[in-house]
Amino acid sequence: MSNTILAIDIGSMAIKAVIAEIDEFGEIKVLGHGFARSNGVKKGIITNIDLASKSIRQAVSDARRIAGNNIAQAVVSISSAYTKNTNSVGIVNIPQKDITVKEINRVMETALYNADIPKDYEILHVLPYNFKVDEQTNIEDPYSMNATRMEVETHIVIAQKSSLSNVKKAIVSAGLEVESIVLDSYASAISTLSNDEKLLGVAVIDMGGQTSSLSVIKGNSLRYNGFLPVGSNHITNDISIALHTPLHIAESVKTGHGDLIEVSDDIFELPIIGDEENKNSVPLKIVHNVIVARVEESLLILSKYLEKSGLKNSIGAGIVLT
Repeated sequence: MSNTILAIDIGSMAIKAVIAEIDEFGEIKVLGHGFARSNGVKKGIITNIDLASKSIRQAVSDARRIAGNNIAQAVVSISSAYTKNTNSVGIVNIPQKDITVKEINRVMETALYNADIPKDYEILHVLPYNFKVDEQTNIEDPYSMNATRMEVETHIVIAQKSSLSNVKKAIVSAGLEVESIVLDSYASAISTLSNDEKLLGVAVIDMGGQTSSLSVIKGNSLRYNGFLPVGSNHITNDISIALHTPLHIAESVKTGHGDLIEVSDDIFELPIIGDEENKNSVPLKIVHNVIVARVEESLLILSKYLEKSGLKNSIGAGIVLT
């Protein structure tokens, strides 16, 4: 028996869709994929529902054509720009001494009840990261254990109701249905990290076109997620300004010659913005310096996020870039 899913990633630069089949053994087979330039989305936020829905429709149409499947229910990933994080604790007594699914659900509901969720936000993920059974802590799965008391620590991801409504409207306008919504950085982390990295703790940095995010994963749970409205497009803008050259030329320079490590003494000619028939001689070292400055600034800000999270000493596996 198999299960077919449609996943849609709403990014600032591109809308991506993939149709995959999951077999009874949990193996995933990609059946089709689609890609469309992202219109109506800026810095991870939908700014024009009509334009965004057209991009979504195009990406999904391509995926459907390749897969030969007109699936309409979609799992949608959204940017960290929509979300906030909070932690909460739940404690329950276990009168009958045996922990069942009912007790686990009850302690999770208690943690959720104790959480301080603003009225204009709704819950996206409730992720337990530590169960405590009587005096035993760091219990991975308390099911069927014997205890008189159970405690859970959870990490809760919440999103603005209005922003989620806009996402759902764009999906519906594209002729689709929203099956569920997930945080993109969390989905990226759990799909790319090894079991050892999760066990030791790891920070995942995802640098996109207009945004960047920092996620901390410990065990099987997201422990922190931070958002920075800066991405690779800012590097392109910096190069364009520094070299006084058109944006499309700056982009080709970045992708063709950008390097954070090795710097040559090459000099090349670049057209001048507004007067592209004339050219400037530009040392490659200048390009290198511009890129390094922007990347260092972004990483320093993300480093401060990590420090503020209190989890800097919990990432034994280091940092993973996606």
